[in-house]
Amino acid sequence: MSRVVILGAGVAGHTAALHAKRILGKKHEVVVVSPNSKWNWIPSNIWVGVGRMSQRQVVFPLAPVYKRKHIDFHQAKATKIYPEGFDGSDRGMVEVEYTSADKKGQISKIEYDYLVNATGPQLRFDLTPGLGPDGNSLSVCTYSHAHEASEKLKTIIAELKTGAKKTLVVGMGHGACTCEGAAFEYVFNVETELRNAGVRDNATVVYLTNEKELGDFGVGGITFKTKQGLVTSEKWMGGLFEERGIKVIDSAHVTKVDPGKVHYEQIDGTVSSQVFDFAMLLPPFRGANLTAFDAKGKEITDKLFMPNNFMKVDANYEVKPFAQWTSDDWPVTYQSPEYSNMFAAGIAFAPPHAISEPHQTPSGAPVAPAPPRTGMPSGVQGRAVAETIAERILTNNPLAPAKEASMGEMGAACIASVGVGMLKGEAASIVMSPIVPNFAHFPETGRDLGVTTGELGLAGHWIKRLLHTMFIYKAKAYPGWALIPE
Repeated sequence: MSRVVILGAGVAGHTAALHAKRILGKKHEVVVVSPNSKWNWIPSNIWVGVGRMSQRQVVFPLAPVYKRKHIDFHQAKATKIYPEGFDGSDRGMVEVEYTSADKKGQISKIEYDYLVNATGPQLRFDLTPGLGPDGNSLSVCTYSHAHEASEKLKTIIAELKTGAKKTLVVGMGHGACTCEGAAFEYVFNVETELRNAGVRDNATVVYLTNEKELGDFGVGGITFKTKQGLVTSEKWMGGLFEERGIKVIDSAHVTKVDPGKVHYEQIDGTVSSQVFDFAMLLPPFRGANLTAFDAKGKEITDKLFMPNNFMKVDANYEVKPFAQWTSDDWPVTYQSPEYSNMFAAGIAFAPPHAISEPHQTPSGAPVAPAPPRTGMPSGVQGRAVAETIAERILTNNPLAPAKEASMGEMGAACIASVGVGMLKGEAASIVMSPIVPNFAHFPETGRDLGVTTGELGLAGHWIKRLLHTMFIYKAKAYPGWALIPE
């Protein structure tokens, strides 16, 4: 009997666990280790953050699902990895610290034959003084953060109804942030709520971003082919922001968040600040705190992980100028180059470089959107890794070819809500292929113009709401779940 241990139960880890167990059946073990007791469909936290969804609509307990699917679940955080074994055992080993109420603080070791690191990100609010719910701004990164933001928004709207003037700032809280798409969605949903409440004229809405141009989204921008010719995402998004009267501050690195004031520096050297009554600013990410040791107990963390704690996989990590970056640098199998039975998927893997061109402020602060690795790409990677491991176990061939899921070939669909409502809601529906521009295959824009599209309308909102229901259903592993694509 082989044992597959999966660290993390987000989109990548949960997907990997369900598919691994589906393929391997009862003859082999699948173990999930996650510090969280609940699964959260994070894209819908945007709607929680404006009071349009409750927490129970975006989260559910993991334990009942795993019990029903015969997956062993440990509510714990992984702290150490022993890829070569521990204390005489030649199987890999993971040390975990339990976070559940009944075992809180207890330490245990779990052996594995295959390991998947899908731990996701640390939310590094601490990298910007005053950033985050424990500081002077809000977040929608977790369902509890989003609920707190919705309560604050209700208060602001109530004050606006008395005739008060308020300023709301939404965006990125550091120059190296990712998830610009989430900030884009949230600012438009907030603006919609203000209009629906009849208080838009009393509110100033500001979008603060580390993108050099609107519509960059950490993917270097997107060019769509339309009947009117090629249209850039910068122009497309710019028109939308102008139409809604949202002020844009771009190319910015936030240096500090004081009560009621956010300070920032831009790549042109501008140093300024923006007052606010409400601020939702996203944090930068970092990999989970994992250390690794060889069979003799020598630490080998730097062999397995990059300095940002994300795990090295089959990518080209050579440091080189932006002009020399290519889609071929990106991983294909997500297998560790050091240990063939270790993989990383989703935000846990270390990208070889950004997709967008990085910039700096004159003081040296980064203004460099990190590449997105959430949602659909995470699910596709989680499934590919699970299928690789399952095939190697079932064929008893640890060198069987790995399934491929390169972001340099993978397409992605993103539906960004810009206002809730079954009759008046809207969403920006974006399809791009590939995610990482491939100028060797598509020299004009780096992407397939026959596939890469963008549309804005009510139909997109209906689709996004339908997808929410489908993905919750899929994550609960109800009958037919595997037929729903990642």
